[in-house]
Amino acid sequence: MSNTFQHICLGIVNGFRDNVLGALKVYKMDAKTETEPTKKSEEELTTLARRRAVKKPSKEKENSKERAPRITQRIFLCCAWNGGIFWMSILLFNSVLLPGLQWLTILLAGHSSSVMVWGWIGPVLSWVFSALWILPLFVLTKVVNNFWFQDIADAAYRKSRGRPQLPNISVFIADMVFSLLMQSLFLMQGMIAHFLPIPAVGQVIGVLHMCLLYSLYSFEYKWINMGLEVHQRVSIIEMKWPYFCGFGLPMAILTSLPSSFVVSGCVFSILFPLSIVSANEADENNHRLDYYQLKLFGPVIRISNALFNHSFKGQRSRRSVTTDASNRHGQTSETSTSKR
Repeated sequence: MSNTFQHICLGIVNGFRDNVLGALKVYKMDAKTETEPTKKSEEELTTLARRRAVKKPSKEKENSKERAPRITQRIFLCCAWNGGIFWMSILLFNSVLLPGLQWLTILLAGHSSSVMVWGWIGPVLSWVFSALWILPLFVLTKVVNNFWFQDIADAAYRKSRGRPQLPNISVFIADMVFSLLMQSLFLMQGMIAHFLPIPAVGQVIGVLHMCLLYSLYSFEYKWINMGLEVHQRVSIIEMKWPYFCGFGLPMAILTSLPSSFVVSGCVFSILFPLSIVSANEADENNHRLDYYQLKLFGPVIRISNALFNHSFKGQRSRRSVTTDASNRHGQTSETSTSKR
């Protein structure tokens, strides 16, 4: 029992360490790309491409290198958008604009009258700001972040592991839809477990769910590029859950500190690119610990399979009905033609 507990603690510590230290390898990856020329890419060039490369001026080569964005530049743009524009606008509104308007109201209407006036002006301004600025920008940020996260993950994978495996488009879409449904249900499962009436147990289970979910978010980019399907990815998380619990623990702690859901999303969007790089550089296969497989994803996988299969059967039944109707229509037209 004590040996198993030591293994669990060791896995949590190793995952936490890999997440924190892995983010520091971003600068090494960019420096390695700049200092070491890729011989493999030179060997893969055709004869015509080599002649063009020789004829190409060196100044154009330098400009093309400068135009190629580095991983650090991509991460900086992502952090600048989420922290410098989105989060900063919320802080300025709540800390500068609203207090300034409240002070101006007190100055113009007096202290006694301003209490009643600000009682309905303050909520109206907050609602208008949320509806006209926060909500549209939040949706736009989610869309932009998805492209940035994928771009950062692909760039990190190419620089450290080579070309990603390109799956079939239909298989890739089905895999992503199933993964999104499963992750949404797993998030709901963690929120329900958080409200268990047993003291402290519900909170521990809720934090465990968030840690594993953040680890799945981070490692999923690498595993998809490696060609692993969603059930294989979930099996790795469940088999080595102490390691992935420790890996997602920093993100779970930092995103739980803000009281606002929007601010928590900003913190996640700022830190998540670093977790993607850390997951890409981590070697989770080295952590082979002998403990029981934690099948927390089992219920949501069964529900996702049921919903997925039900929708797929519904599509097949609708297609069969359409096919039967078209066949009947064709038979009817042939009969009427023969009668004529």
